Amino acid sequence: MSKLTTAIGLMSGTSLDGIDVALIRTDGENIVERGPSQTYAYSDEKRKILRAALGEAKNLTRRDERPSGLARAETALTDWHVQAVVSFLKTNPATIDVIGFHGQTVIHRPEIKLTVQLGDGKALAKRLGVPVVYDMRAADVAAGGQGAPLVPVYHRALAASLPERPVVFVNIGGVSNVTWIGPKGDMIAFDTGPGNAPIDDWAMKHTGVARDFDGKLAATGTPNESIIVQFFNQSYFNMAPPKSLDRNSFAGIRMDALSPGDGAATLVEIIARSIAKATSWLQEAPKAWIVCGGGRHNPAIMKALQKKLPNVQPAEAYCFNGDSVEAEAWAYMAVRSQKKLPLSFPMTTKVSQPMTGGILALP
Repeated sequence: MSKLTTAIGLMSGTSLDGIDVALIRTDGENIVERGPSQTYAYSDEKRKILRAALGEAKNLTRRDERPSGLARAETALTDWHVQAVVSFLKTNPATIDVIGFHGQTVIHRPEIKLTVQLGDGKALAKRLGVPVVYDMRAADVAAGGQGAPLVPVYHRALAASLPERPVVFVNIGGVSNVTWIGPKGDMIAFDTGPGNAPIDDWAMKHTGVARDFDGKLAATGTPNESIIVQFFNQSYFNMAPPKSLDRNSFAGIRMDALSPGDGAATLVEIIARSIAKATSWLQEAPKAWIVCGGGRHNPAIMKALQKKLPNVQPAEAYCFNGDSVEAEAWAYMAVRSQKKLPLSFPMTTKVSQPMTGGILALP
C-alpha cells in the first residue's frame, strides 16, 4: 500500500463567502481518507477588500501584475489564510505534510492565457512551516487549456465509492460547473454558467447583505423570461466543452428594471437552466446529480434544479461534505502535484494532453 500523505486544502475560489479548510490523507490516486473541515466566513470588511480587488483586476494583462490595491489585498488574503490554518489546527491537531492553496480568483480569461489567483504561496509556506503547492491553474492555461475546472480528478476519486455510474458532480460556487464521470472513470467537465456570485452581488446591492439566505428573496419574486432568453442567446452556451468562465462573465446582462425579488428569482432560474443544459453535452444520462458548494444551501436553487433534472441530491445524501469537497480537492491535487501526476485532462480543461501543475514553495 502506498504511503498516505496528510494534506490540508485551502479554498476561497470565486465566491466571497470565506475560506474552506479541509484535511485528508491520500496517496493522490485511489485512496482518500476524508478528515475534518471548517469554513472561516469573511467579514463584511474583508468582502469589501476583495470586491475592490475584483474591480482592479479587470485591468490586468499579466499574471504577475500587482498594482498597489491588489498587492495589499494579496498580503491581507495570505494573512487570513495563515490565521485560518492556525485556528483549524488548534481544533484539529495534526502533522501536515503539504498544503494545497487555491487563493482568490480575481480574473480568469483563458482565451488570452490569463488567470490570477491572489495569494502568496511562498509567504504561506514560510509562516506556517509547511510545504505549499499553489498556482495550480497556471500551467494548464499557459499550455492553452481552460485552467478550470480542476476538481474533476478528485470527483473521480470520490465516485469510485459509489455503486452506480455515470454520475455528475455539480459544484455551485461563484461559478457553476459539472463533472460527468463515466462507468470506466472517463470524465467530461466544464463551467455551466453563473453560480452564487451574481445572486450574492444582487442581494448585496438591494438588501445590504451579500447573500440570499434560504432563498427568501428569490421566493418573493417571479423569473423574468425575456431576460432569461437574452442570457441564453450568448454564444457561450453553444460552445462545446471543455469551457470555463470568469466570475463576471455575464455582468453585461442588465436587470436594473427588476424588483429585488424578481431579480433574485431570475438568477436562480438562470443557474438551474444552465446546469440542466449541460445534459446535452454528456455521453450518457447520469444516474445521479450530486450537488456540492454553497448553492446547495439555497432552497430556491435546489427546488429549481429538482424540477428540471432527475435524482438531484445534495452531496450529504452520498456521505460527502458538500461544503468541503473543493478544499479536499486542493489537498488531493497538492499531493498529485508533488508526485507529478496529472491535474487536468483534454476533456476537463481542453489541454492537449494530461498534465500536472502547481508550484511548490518550501518553508
